[in-house]
Amino acid sequence: MILHSGPFRGINPLVASLTLGIIGLVVAAAVFFPQGLTTATDVGRSYITYYFNWWYVALAAVFLFFLIGLAISPYGKFRLGKDDERPEFGYFAWFAMLYAAGQGIGIIFWSIAEPMMHLSQGTPFSDATNSSEAATVAMRLAYFHWGLNAWGIYCIVALSLALMAYRYGKPLSIRHTLYPILGKKVNGWIGNLIDIIALFATLFGIATSLGLGVQQINSGLNFVWDVPISVSVQMVLIAAITLLALISVLTGLKRGIKYLSEANMWLTFILLGFFLVFGPTRYIINNFLDSIGDYFVHVIPLSFYAGANEVADNGSGSWKDVWQGWWTIFYWGWWMSWAPFVGVFVARVSRGRTIREFIFGVVGVSSILSFVWLSAYGGSAIFVELFGGGGITDMVANDVSLALYATFEAIDSGIIGLIAGVLGTVLVSTYFITSSDSGTLVVTTILSEGDPHPLSRHRLMWGIIEGVIAAVLLVAGGAWALTTLQTAAILASLPFSIIMVLMAFSVYKAVSQEKKLGLKPHQSSRGA
Repeated sequence: MILHSGPFRGINPLVASLTLGIIGLVVAAAVFFPQGLTTATDVGRSYITYYFNWWYVALAAVFLFFLIGLAISPYGKFRLGKDDERPEFGYFAWFAMLYAAGQGIGIIFWSIAEPMMHLSQGTPFSDATNSSEAATVAMRLAYFHWGLNAWGIYCIVALSLALMAYRYGKPLSIRHTLYPILGKKVNGWIGNLIDIIALFATLFGIATSLGLGVQQINSGLNFVWDVPISVSVQMVLIAAITLLALISVLTGLKRGIKYLSEANMWLTFILLGFFLVFGPTRYIINNFLDSIGDYFVHVIPLSFYAGANEVADNGSGSWKDVWQGWWTIFYWGWWMSWAPFVGVFVARVSRGRTIREFIFGVVGVSSILSFVWLSAYGGSAIFVELFGGGGITDMVANDVSLALYATFEAIDSGIIGLIAGVLGTVLVSTYFITSSDSGTLVVTTILSEGDPHPLSRHRLMWGIIEGVIAAVLLVAGGAWALTTLQTAAILASLPFSIIMVLMAFSVYKAVSQEKKLGLKPHQSSRGA
């Protein structure tokens, strides 16, 4: 229930209070009982990756095929809005905002580190290391983890939100995505529970990424200006960038967030140009074409790979996180924990598009952008490692956040490489800001049960809370604490994954039984 007066005016006080209580308990545990929290979350993660890996694998595959089927079906022409409504944002702004929300800091952090780790360590699909065969497999897996399946996870949540909000007039709220199944029960305790699960996953997922982001910004400042890498510097960075994010989110979606997202895309294009002009141009282009073909040949087998023959126990009585647990299950769990955040934001900027256009844009175009990014960044690093001076795998092994700057320096150790390092640091910073301000907007939208314009004071408060969470974790223990909370976000993805399955059923039920359910799409001013 939304209050209309008092300090909780405009949001659900019960959901807000319980969410704050959970945040307080987990952060307190990180500060006062770090080892106990680490042990508990590690045990939980090991349990999930052993017993529920099949669940994550099956869901990511089924969601993707469900979306493809829906897009090519007659329901694909249904519009997310009035029958004659057109999109609020043009294609460039739309792609920029949804890509910034869905990938952001994560792909900058891992676009080089992941291929290099697969290249040097081997995978279940090939024993080869540091060779052309290993490079092919490394890019295949990077494409897989950042491609269609990943965006399919986001798209299920975003589509269910946009469909119910813009076609059927329900609030833009996680709980109302299940209205076709639960009816008015979404307004009771079940709806509160759904929102709390979504908020927990969102807040700690964002805080984890913000922590990773400031570590990479700190590494960039060290690369460019020899600024020391330390927790104190990272605290200052969190404070400064949180302030910029608050300014952005207070200016609204059509100004601050939109302009920053577009700036992200232009900076991305500039850095892609750096790799294409000064890097191994021929190799990048050939790598992109090779990897696209190799990915589509293997995407179905990879989508259903559950690792049945991997060793699951190390003989000591504790579960052992083997390759799939550390990679595919980790990614699918992470994407699911981010799905409430990305889903609400993508839905918020997608009004007026058809279901077909929405699915092909969110899943298809976004995946292609990721593939281009991975081939330029990861492909350049692989070329340096196999045919150049090498050393990037050693850098990644020592500090993942330095991978991007090691690649810049390997391509050009002079002024051009330095400029690229500066622009890379700015890009990480702007992605940091857009992740923070988008996350704040989403959190307050969920708390207000779908109000697209939550009160400024709530946006201010929850934006500060996000920064405080990241700062407390860094002070409490640095990278290990962030890893622990990242694992906690994955744990939160398990209950939310059940909600996602219900969302898919709701979408199908809504579009196939509009009249029977009493759901009526908005009518245009011309009565269309």
